[in-house]
Amino acid sequence: MYDICIIGAGTVGMNIARELSKYKLNICVLEKESDVSCGCSKGNSGIVHGGYSDKPGTLKAELCIKGNRMYEQLERELHFGYRQTGSFVLAFDDEEIPILKKLYDYGIANGVKGLKIMDAAETKQHEPHLSEAVKASLYCKNAGVASPYEFVIALAENAIANSVTLLLEHEVESIKKTADGFVIGTNKENIETRFLVNAAGLYSDAIAAMAGINDYKITPHRGQYVILDKEQSHLVNSVIFQVPTKLGKGILVTTTYHGNLMIGPNAEEIDDKDDVGTDEKTLQYITDTARKSVPDIDMRKSLKSFAGNRPKSNQPDWIIDGNRVPGMINLVGIDSPGLTSSPAIALKVIDILINNGLELAKKTDFAAERKPIIIKKTNDFKGVIDSPDPNLNIICRCEQVTEAEIIDCLHRGIPVKSVDAVGRRTRASYGRCQSNFCGPRIRRLLARELNLPIEEIPAKGKESSELAQRAKRISLMKM
Repeated sequence: MYDICIIGAGTVGMNIARELSKYKLNICVLEKESDVSCGCSKGNSGIVHGGYSDKPGTLKAELCIKGNRMYEQLERELHFGYRQTGSFVLAFDDEEIPILKKLYDYGIANGVKGLKIMDAAETKQHEPHLSEAVKASLYCKNAGVASPYEFVIALAENAIANSVTLLLEHEVESIKKTADGFVIGTNKENIETRFLVNAAGLYSDAIAAMAGINDYKITPHRGQYVILDKEQSHLVNSVIFQVPTKLGKGILVTTTYHGNLMIGPNAEEIDDKDDVGTDEKTLQYITDTARKSVPDIDMRKSLKSFAGNRPKSNQPDWIIDGNRVPGMINLVGIDSPGLTSSPAIALKVIDILINNGLELAKKTDFAAERKPIIIKKTNDFKGVIDSPDPNLNIICRCEQVTEAEIIDCLHRGIPVKSVDAVGRRTRASYGRCQSNFCGPRIRRLLARELNLPIEEIPAKGKESSELAQRAKRISLMKM
């Protein structure tokens, strides 16, 4: 029997698992997909929010601030890709300036440091490529960007190194309360556990219903994005927002941690939790709206589009509850700023577990550090294609990924079975060619290392290719 079972290997679930791995506990994580970070945690903006957007007194406001302050230490330990960039919220007319003041007041009440309302001239000093229509802005020093899927992968690898059991392709089908805890029925086996944590994201309402809680409801809100070439990264230094609407924080313009320009997302309520398709009409809307902030975005430099669904609940604030079913903690509706808040959510869950009777004893041998997979290349790096030296053999020329880096990513405790999975860990196939050059080379390397026929190694999925083509079509619109 496990002490704790966590359902969901996204950013919330893996932060909880990693934090709990500091203690003498028997922990498992159940994930229905074949890899970690395949849901909400993969398809999001990667923004580490400053903490001024949410109403003071809410869980979102409290945990966003606490989580934001944990990222620098987590980056030092896990090397997943985070940098503080600052952010601007732009006002384009006099009617929007009071919204900046409201956000400023929220931020002060929430304890945010480094906030300042700037006029147009000062804003343009920081961000010279912004539109001349900008009237004023709210600047937040503490905002930043992270690589969200690399964050989850790093958390998972470190948790596994500290004795957490990760069970992939284990879809939960039933939950039975027992005198000792729970029996969780999956498609592969039954799991017994004393405590149960529901961090299932879009499916957190369905997991809660299996335990007899039927009043939680998740409605997916889809957001579509476009990723552009690194050539466009000079256009912004910070995360650029427009004033929020009732639908959310609106269309942003930012560079990703690895230097690509990214625009999006919109927010659309949909019925299908698994529908992460994009459409040209929405991509055009995102393009036009992003150009309101940064007019010189060149959509001919687009690489791909993608979408992610956010788990919007029927409650105004997040649900983090350990009272409905003894021994079970439900985390429901953890939408934005969930990525930012996830380290602090983990600490809150541990407090609830303690209040529910979990006794904790710290390990003396907890290993906090996880070495990076991606090796930053210096000017004297002499990598070449087809070098006999794995440390110099370039597999992905766009992102300068070596054979040694890919081999490394295969041996860190999580099965890596596809080109996509390699890309999330190394960025191989994420450059300009979008796997046209490196995809076959990655497949051959995976087949060799995993001792499998090459036809059993999937390349990039059909859906990904279609999204890339849609992005290319949109790039030819309104240039």
